[in-house]
Amino acid sequence: MGDVSSHTDQAEAGLTEGAAIVGSATPADLNIQSRNRHFSSAAMERRWWVGGDPYATAFFNALSITFPKGETFFMKVLKQYRDDVPEKLAREIRGFVQQEAVHSREHLFFNKQIEQSDFDISRLEQALTDVIDNIGTMPLIRQLVATTCLEHLTAIMAAEFIANPKHFQDADEEQRKMWLWHASEEVEHKGVAYDTWLHATKDWSPMKRWVTQSVFMIRISLGFAKNRTKGIFDLLRQDGISGPRAWFGFAHYALVSPAPFRRTLIPWFQFFLPGFHPWNKDDRHLIQLAESEYEAAIMDKAGEPETIVPMGDRRKPGRLPKVA
Repeated sequence: MGDVSSHTDQAEAGLTEGAAIVGSATPADLNIQSRNRHFSSAAMERRWWVGGDPYATAFFNALSITFPKGETFFMKVLKQYRDDVPEKLAREIRGFVQQEAVHSREHLFFNKQIEQSDFDISRLEQALTDVIDNIGTMPLIRQLVATTCLEHLTAIMAAEFIANPKHFQDADEEQRKMWLWHASEEVEHKGVAYDTWLHATKDWSPMKRWVTQSVFMIRISLGFAKNRTKGIFDLLRQDGISGPRAWFGFAHYALVSPAPFRRTLIPWFQFFLPGFHPWNKDDRHLIQLAESEYEAAIMDKAGEPETIVPMGDRRKPGRLPKVA
């Protein structure tokens, strides 16, 4: 593969000199392509499908609700740069778009199952629409830096979900495989938005670029944490969990065990370090680990590829009874 840090150093050196980026800082032998998996026929077995845990279920459900519209927005932004970047990065953007399109499709089905479990997700969807519409009014370069920040948040969470088996311990099997598949592709394309940002700002000074992306990361992170937390508590209230019980229960989940917020804090801070690039940490082993976990879901039978089922023919999940 070569030294990932050397890729980053070369890219930053080129930027300092005001030169165009040749290729990207993503490892040269990384092939970003959609695996086009289908998990939509897998019904949720339980209302609290993450090991019977209402807090974990609310966390992942609230996160899933952001994906169809959020990833559609990311695709729209990066597509606008595809024709103006070096060929290697253009190929990576195409792979990114293909992956995100499939993620959006599968989470649309997943979100329908949330609704069929008698959750009202309309308020969460409207809050997301308001945020995306607001970002969409900004100049394109600001939409790109927002996308870059959100992709970093997604990538560090994805790495955590794969690396820490506690997140999906005792979760519904097919749903666990779907989330691991999604997480693996988020890790795989984690450098694409950032490389596009580097290219789009190649004529900027390093200080201007760092200040801009740092300010946006703080804004985006605060908004992300605020809106996801509001969504989680909305879903918990629908399960009859509110007040101190909801706050203490979710705080324990988020910060103690399995602690997705606490365990991603250091990777979040790394975004602000001089010379940061997502691929400074080569965690491609997580992609292989996730693939080994969901391998059974991508084969109908031994030695034969999965049959692609038309959307209209897929089994609709039944409604699930409320637990509380």
